[in-house]
Amino acid sequence: MNSAAPLAERMRPRTLDEVVGQAHVLSAGSPLRVALESGRIPSIVFWGPPGVGKTTLARLVAGASDAQFLSLSAVMAGVKDIREATAKAEAEKPRRTVLFIDEIHRFNKSQQDALLPFVEDGTLVLIGATTENPSFELNGALLSRLRVFVLRALDDEAIVALLRRALVDPDRGMGEVADAIPEHWFARIAESADGDARRALILLETAVELSRAAGERSDELLEKLIGRGLRRFDKQGEHFYDQISALHKSVRGSDPDAALYWFARMLDGGVDPVYIARRVLRMSVEDIGLADPRAQALCLDAWNTYDRLGSPEGELALAQAIVYLAVAAKSNAVYVGYKAARAAVEQHGSLEVPMHIRNAPTRLMKTLGYGAGYRYDHDEDGGVAAGQQFLPDALVGTEFYTPTARGLEIKIADKLAQLRAVPRKPKGS
Repeated sequence: MNSAAPLAERMRPRTLDEVVGQAHVLSAGSPLRVALESGRIPSIVFWGPPGVGKTTLARLVAGASDAQFLSLSAVMAGVKDIREATAKAEAEKPRRTVLFIDEIHRFNKSQQDALLPFVEDGTLVLIGATTENPSFELNGALLSRLRVFVLRALDDEAIVALLRRALVDPDRGMGEVADAIPEHWFARIAESADGDARRALILLETAVELSRAAGERSDELLEKLIGRGLRRFDKQGEHFYDQISALHKSVRGSDPDAALYWFARMLDGGVDPVYIARRVLRMSVEDIGLADPRAQALCLDAWNTYDRLGSPEGELALAQAIVYLAVAAKSNAVYVGYKAARAAVEQHGSLEVPMHIRNAPTRLMKTLGYGAGYRYDHDEDGGVAAGQQFLPDALVGTEFYTPTARGLEIKIADKLAQLRAVPRKPKGS
């Protein structure tokens, strides 16, 4: 081990038993552990956030099978590098070759396709590492030949254990004694690392080195080093869509506290507040609907307020709208009814408009019966021409909109029951 290498590199686990925090894929009897112990290693993609051991596990997998280990970074490599790797694999037969590709999601379709025949015929055991959802980033043909193992961000307990090991390890670690570091530093570094072992080890190494140079180990020094913590986020990737989903579902589930948390998390990650304003407006019509029509106007006002004030002041208006939506009565009745109407359009094609409600701007059209028999609702008792047909003949009696028994829709349901009490029948029936 190169003593000049960063601590995070020196402390890479040398055996599966040294790996921390991934018991769900490495425990006794788990599919990956069984495969490693049997020596029958499949092609794999490790999917997880940074600093959770994807590269380390790839190396351990190769070592467990006594395979030749080749490594490429998808950021730098191309089809030429893939061909060179496959040539080395062919030359090494019958010994197996593990080709590890870091950030495999960065390979385009043609680069991924170049791997297919060699993975399929067993020339290569492919192990990919990605921080992005393989379902979206890998083409279906390649993904179908890979086993996907999801690695999780490390919890604070696992990171603290790793930090302690790195501190006292006499060969690879910092060469310190455990009580040389204040106890609360471990927890503070683990908290700041946000599940990333590499970040935690870098913080520990830097903190120890700065402390040595300063001749003291003060909390002020540690806090200056840590600075403002960073949370895992990607503006168009998995975390982005997971968190907007969490925000939407928290509003739908009437949990204003969770909704505010996910709103704050997305802002913290750098999401454009205008994007959130647009999604919040959608929530008002999709999930609140006519149970509380004021919600839509309030969301529009919040968006307008943000446009006028900008960040951070305008974000409070969006927060107010989000809380209102979360506690408002909920109804997706219009949303469901609209989808049902769209489905009816696709199913029934171009149904004719009933003659009595057609437009009749010319004498010829009136002669042909356009508009004949139409009853002007304002001239009828109660302002409604009871029983008058408006749907095409084939759909008479169909009800797309069914109001809920929540909020304003309680009154709408009562009114609608009165309107529907008199059936609308096709002409001549």
